[in-house]
Amino acid sequence: MSSPVAAETLTVLVFSHRPEVREAITMAVGRRPAPDLGRVRFVEAGGIAEVIAAADAGGIDLAILDGEAQPTGGMGVSRQLKNEIDDCPPIIVTVRRRDDRWLATWSQADAVLVHPLDPLTAAETVADVLRRSRAGELPAVRG
Repeated sequence: MSSPVAAETLTVLVFSHRPEVREAITMAVGRRPAPDLGRVRFVEAGGIAEVIAAADAGGIDLAILDGEAQPTGGMGVSRQLKNEIDDCPPIIVTVRRRDDRWLATWSQADAVLVHPLDPLTAAETVADVLRRSRAGELPAVRG
């Protein structure tokens, strides 16, 4: 018998202005990043207004933001959400260069992934962030 958590559907918001980047993220994470977590339902956003509206509406378990998005990258969006949204969902930022991972500290992201995305690393990172969020182990950042 599966646990109640594993039966739950998790909503993951994926933001990039480029559809191929959104597809790469969803393919790397997959519909079931870990056996102890529920299936993932992806909500895609191609613009910042969509991201903010989805975060404001609630119901997002995790946001994965493209740090290279144009005209405003996911790092700036992450920082804005962390400072303006009460009960902000955990955020993972993707970057193109491993050397840019330090910027995730500024963006207040909970984790970072580097392109090209490795499916094993992406799924493990998503599962880890979701588990830590549920356990209350992520820092509570409020605007």
